[in-house]
Amino acid sequence: MVFLIISILSSCAVKKYVPEDQFLFTGADLSIELDSLTDVKNVEALKVELEKVLTPEPNTTFLGMRPGLHYYYKVNKDSAGFISRFLNKKIGEKPVYLADVEQEATRDLLRNRLENRGFFFSNITSQTSQDEKSKEGKVSYSINLPNPYRLKTYQVDKDSIPFYHVLEEQVKESPIEIDSRFDLSALKTERERIDNNLKNKGYYNFNSRFLIFQADSNQYDNRKFDLFVKLKKDVPSKAVKPYRIEKVNVYPYNVAGQDSVQNDTVMYANKNYIQSEEFFRPDRLDDFILLEKGDLYSPSKSKATSRRLGTIGAYKFVNIEYTEIDQKENDSLNFLEANIYLSPLNKRAIRTELQAVTKSNDFTGPTLGVTFSNRNLFKGGELLNINATGTYEVQIAGNNEAGLTSTEFGLGADLIFPRMLAPFKVDKNYFEYSIPKTKASLKADILNRSQLYSLLTFSGDFGYIWQANKYVTHEIDPISINYVRPSNISDEFQAILDNNVFLESSFDQQFISGLTYAFTYNGMLRQNKKSLFYVHSTFDIAGNSISLLSQENDEGKNEFLGLEYAQYAKADVDFRYHYRLTQESKIATRLFAGYGLPYGNSTVLPFSKQYFSGGAYSVRAFRTRSLGPGTYRPENADDRSFFDQSGNIRLEANVEYRFPIYSYFKGAIFADAGNVWTTAGNGLEGGEFGSNFINEFGIGAGIGLRVDVQGFVIRFDLAAPWHDPSEVEGERWNFDVANPVFNFAIGYPF
Repeated sequence: MVFLIISILSSCAVKKYVPEDQFLFTGADLSIELDSLTDVKNVEALKVELEKVLTPEPNTTFLGMRPGLHYYYKVNKDSAGFISRFLNKKIGEKPVYLADVEQEATRDLLRNRLENRGFFFSNITSQTSQDEKSKEGKVSYSINLPNPYRLKTYQVDKDSIPFYHVLEEQVKESPIEIDSRFDLSALKTERERIDNNLKNKGYYNFNSRFLIFQADSNQYDNRKFDLFVKLKKDVPSKAVKPYRIEKVNVYPYNVAGQDSVQNDTVMYANKNYIQSEEFFRPDRLDDFILLEKGDLYSPSKSKATSRRLGTIGAYKFVNIEYTEIDQKENDSLNFLEANIYLSPLNKRAIRTELQAVTKSNDFTGPTLGVTFSNRNLFKGGELLNINATGTYEVQIAGNNEAGLTSTEFGLGADLIFPRMLAPFKVDKNYFEYSIPKTKASLKADILNRSQLYSLLTFSGDFGYIWQANKYVTHEIDPISINYVRPSNISDEFQAILDNNVFLESSFDQQFISGLTYAFTYNGMLRQNKKSLFYVHSTFDIAGNSISLLSQENDEGKNEFLGLEYAQYAKADVDFRYHYRLTQESKIATRLFAGYGLPYGNSTVLPFSKQYFSGGAYSVRAFRTRSLGPGTYRPENADDRSFFDQSGNIRLEANVEYRFPIYSYFKGAIFADAGNVWTTAGNGLEGGEFGSNFINEFGIGAGIGLRVDVQGFVIRFDLAAPWHDPSEVEGERWNFDVANPVFNFAIGYPF
């Protein structure tokens, strides 16, 4: 290890290996100057595009050093041991010298990019600078930018007869604006747009390569040009004729070797469903297929059909093929046969997961989960999942609480229908992007915390999941039921309840019946954008509908089937914004706000519905569920026990700079702030939300290491508290780096 550190530090001395007549290339600079008459907006964006052609790339540096170059020289110039040879193989880089820069070729590339963007006759110069002491050199390119050529008219060349009127309609809908700058990439986009539109109008054999653009500037002397679009010569006649679907064949069970099996054909909704035995009911599958006999060919409908079929969950591959039908002759139309091949997943599967969990409150232990899946249960794409989990945790550190254990066992089942089960018929074309799924769930869970209590939980949900488009998902559960029963309460925990009215009240109401709704916008899928957004918002209301069937008990509370039920409304929003600095580095931020309002039967939210702060996905400088509410400090604050500090208001803000280190290793520097509060007097001193809330945030900062292997992330975060609201005023600000909190987790925190 010491040898490795010394070697890395010595990499800053690579200049001793540089030949006498050479200089290490450190990169290229680019500057753009405008002519006095040049009117160009967003020059910085143009500069970013031009910088992409500056070659070659200089040798990689890390903290001002060049470890890759050092090990290359070490192996090729000096005698090197096994470690140096290994590191050279992994990270070694050949030296890039100033003499390797082909300035004339680079100037030609810059000129070509400028001409493609309408800047003709640009003046481009370059010069080198050298530092004899450091043996380094760089190249500076300077561009004098003239006024670009701008569009005067955009029209169809009449040589395109008889296709003239079809193209003319496309030109009328074009996003290309008069007076826009000549831009070759915009013309390529326009060609693809026309091609896509024509294909969706049935032109199955049309191709964007059949289109040609011509620019004519001869009529103008002020850098204006006319743009013409037309067909190339010798375009096949079938390319300019639309196609209609004459037949739709669906193969619901397409497997290798199926050709040798005798298949039955069932006609349903003008489609042929071909399968050896009924694997998938045609009346259930038809709603996912948008291709209809008599429709014009449309790739967008094909894509939508493929996407909808893929969401069923019963198929591994969806393949749609078209075959031209030659036996029919028509002067204005050609015909197609559509074949939809569906390759099924295994009908039954068992998945086992074993995890080792370490929490920031020093509890650690294994979690075992087993899931049995049955796909296409009733021959309509239904998915049944039966889940069993078991968790055992033991506290391995702490003051007086080491040795405490927690065991949890759960058994649940989900039944998902790939359609909307409702008392009314929903047209398959009503939901354009995907058909809503119906989900019914049942779950039982028992949690036993040694020396404290046991908690038996039953839950059931019925609702719908609908993906409105690629980025937006809605989830609504009109029926959501929870029943919680605490038992085996120890004297120690009873003493905690007696001293904490808020916590005691949260365990009182054991029955929850309500409605939940969640909205998600996931703009993080837009990987080509610099600014990325994510929003997840939930709304939860309980006790309203069931109150119609309730009756009042002796204590003045309403009951249903002898159970006192909870009444509350709760809403929260999780907003995330990522700004991409480079391909691998970014600034990631997050804001969370949540509020729960108990009313009617309830004075506080049920324990399972309360907010908590602290931990690996929250304020990382504080242990799991140990922050707040407000400035409250439990009597045994130094014991890392099972005591969960909670509230009905939660506010949090996070910011993190993420950057690459090497290969799969990524780094982070972060700061977190947040807390929870209550809104009613409940015996928790300092826990109520007030006008001074901004001074009651728990604040922490730290560093992180992430191992990111193709999206699977193992995360290590080390954070120290900066502002602890549980301390007395005047002593809250203290960056306690001597007592950091270590967080181990899977996945990024936000």
